[in-house]
Amino acid sequence: MSTQRFSSLAHWGAFTAVVEDGRFVKAEPFEKDPAPSPLIDAMPAMVYSDKRVLRPAVRREWLMSRSGKWNRLRSGARNVFVEVDWDTALDLAAAELKRVRDAHGPSGLFGGSYGWSSAGRMNHAKTLVRRFLFSGGGCVDQIGTYSFGAGQTLLPHIIGTSDPIGGKVTSWPSIARHCQVFVAFGGLALRNAQITAGGCGEHSLPGWLKACKDAGVCFINVSPNRNDCPDWLEAQWIPIRPGTDTALMLAVAHELITSGRQDSVYLARYTHGYEQLEAYVLGRGDGTPKSAEWAAAICGVSAARIRELTDALAGQRSMMSFAWSLQRAHRGEQPYWMGVALSAMLGQPGLPGGGFAFGHGSSGGVGIPRPEIGAPEMAAGHNPASAHNIPVARIADMLLNPGAEYDFNGQRKTYPDVRLVYWAGGNPYHHHQDLNRLNRAWDQPETVIVNESFWTATAQRADIVFPATTTLERNDIGSSSRDRFVIAMKQAIAPVGEARDDFAIFSALAQRLGYLQDFTEGRDQAQWLRFIYERFAGIAASKGYPQPDLDTLWEKGYHELMPPEKDYVLFEAFHADPQANPLKTASGRIEIVSDKIAAMNYADCPGHPVWMEPDEWIGNAGEQYPLHLMTIQPPDKLHSQGDFGPVSAAHKVNGREAVRLHPRDAARRGIKAGDAIRLFNARGACLGGAIIDDAVLEGVAVMATGAWYAPDAQGLDVNGNPNVLAADRGTSSLTQGCAALSVLVQIEAVRA
Repeated sequence: MSTQRFSSLAHWGAFTAVVEDGRFVKAEPFEKDPAPSPLIDAMPAMVYSDKRVLRPAVRREWLMSRSGKWNRLRSGARNVFVEVDWDTALDLAAAELKRVRDAHGPSGLFGGSYGWSSAGRMNHAKTLVRRFLFSGGGCVDQIGTYSFGAGQTLLPHIIGTSDPIGGKVTSWPSIARHCQVFVAFGGLALRNAQITAGGCGEHSLPGWLKACKDAGVCFINVSPNRNDCPDWLEAQWIPIRPGTDTALMLAVAHELITSGRQDSVYLARYTHGYEQLEAYVLGRGDGTPKSAEWAAAICGVSAARIRELTDALAGQRSMMSFAWSLQRAHRGEQPYWMGVALSAMLGQPGLPGGGFAFGHGSSGGVGIPRPEIGAPEMAAGHNPASAHNIPVARIADMLLNPGAEYDFNGQRKTYPDVRLVYWAGGNPYHHHQDLNRLNRAWDQPETVIVNESFWTATAQRADIVFPATTTLERNDIGSSSRDRFVIAMKQAIAPVGEARDDFAIFSALAQRLGYLQDFTEGRDQAQWLRFIYERFAGIAASKGYPQPDLDTLWEKGYHELMPPEKDYVLFEAFHADPQANPLKTASGRIEIVSDKIAAMNYADCPGHPVWMEPDEWIGNAGEQYPLHLMTIQPPDKLHSQGDFGPVSAAHKVNGREAVRLHPRDAARRGIKAGDAIRLFNARGACLGGAIIDDAVLEGVAVMATGAWYAPDAQGLDVNGNPNVLAADRGTSSLTQGCAALSVLVQIEAVRA
């Protein structure tokens, strides 16, 4: 038996692929990883799954209707696909791309992707599909992310940059040395820290949390779910109703103001518009002081506990961290904006170990001490049709309403008339909301083309499907700007079936369409790997971090970047001298009031943080749909990747996605642990398996996303994808972010 080992990387961690007689049999954890994710154990089963796309395939009805009327019912009965040879599939796709571009211009083409298909920086599907379509004249692209789209658009208005939401926040060593109170709005879930975009060599959040705890940092978990912090952290738990964090923070602000404990010197020097927020908090305009008693009725946290939180924060070095999930809700801009304002009222931004941060409990690598040298990357290039780009979570609106107007970030825009969707990397049937509505939208384009490794719900609803390789079947380089390791991703096995790399697929199409040179710039895949690595190495060396040459990296398998000597502190220079180091905001300071946003006159997002009721929350729940469904990132897969693997299967409840319910909510419905249950509202229904857990706030149900969408003939999703229940609405007119966490449901036991 011949055994070989190959270094590689996934978004859930670096590993060594063990290959016996040409077959991938095991993933061994990376030697430098202190807390490897168990997700690597699922990889052999994923690579050889019977759900792999093995050969190019074309939807039979689409193929038959080529000479007549388009049959667009992709989301109806289960589609039947005809396998064809590569040349036939490529010719069909190239002809469609040319037909649509010639007839409708670049606004007729949509370049869909949502990353996460590969930790490799060269074979990065989202980059490559955009590069391919941009090279041919442009396409409709996506702005922002499902993960933090609201914050991504909001933060530049109030702090001048969105970098902190991507992980550029005060580093953990600074927190461990200086912080006294760490308030985690949305928790510090270790399950989320398993994952880092671009992959990670070390899972370090558990170690940093332990270091902070040992240093005496007090942790407070503000979340409807006590499980959002590990038990051993011994964090104080403030169980709060979902979507009401803004009300809680306004009440803390009220306590600070009425007791004279706000930092007036800091506010005068570093912020803009505080007086207007103060007037709102004190109720001078609307007659409603935002007191602890007022907030208690909204968020379910007692007035006494709100005052205790205020006392813990006032006069101490504090870090307030906000999970991405807070802004992934209706009115999702408000908790981020109010969080920044409250931290400023405490005089904290710019101090070592203090201030505000985003995403500590949402992704791995946030706050990790790493040199600011970026990572190797392939460039997507310039989109000649960027005027047609849409916010990422508005795809169904676009497909259903071509020509309709909508608001976004101060602009009045128009949805383009998209005739062809090309999707590579990602699965919108995992990320998007209200899947029954998405089904109707997905039937609108004339053609859908997909590069995919697996028969996902998206691939099953495409017209042309190209089989794409997985990371084990090609060479690449992996690294993340939030991780200290650069990993050589060596091809470990031959491609499964007839799978090809995305770069090869797009090169073949570009050749047929006459712009191969623009797409490849004359480089093959091996030359691109060397080019992007050497460019990265040059930047790193210029900043004092010399890298090995590519051949040395390839031989060793990885390179470790040493951490900077100095702790990174967000806004440190601004704090030292705000005149010499102004923020990139309209005022140069932290905008507690944004005159620019105020001038946009959005009723759903005024010029300073406010409490606005979400369309769906416990406060307006009726008897029909009385429970707030919190959807979390899964602990046993990455989004929907690996749902069919052994790690995910081990966490299911009798084969169904787990749903956690408070004991009293379960008892009212006659639900016992292990029962099959049905979750439903007016938008749809899905099945789950019950877990009874008093760590969940009463009135709340907690369910992981990621189950593969599989509706039966009546539309009931039997696998448990909660996106059938979520409303497809924007967070506000300002940001149009994803609002997946504002959803009310009813739950009942399913009896045989």
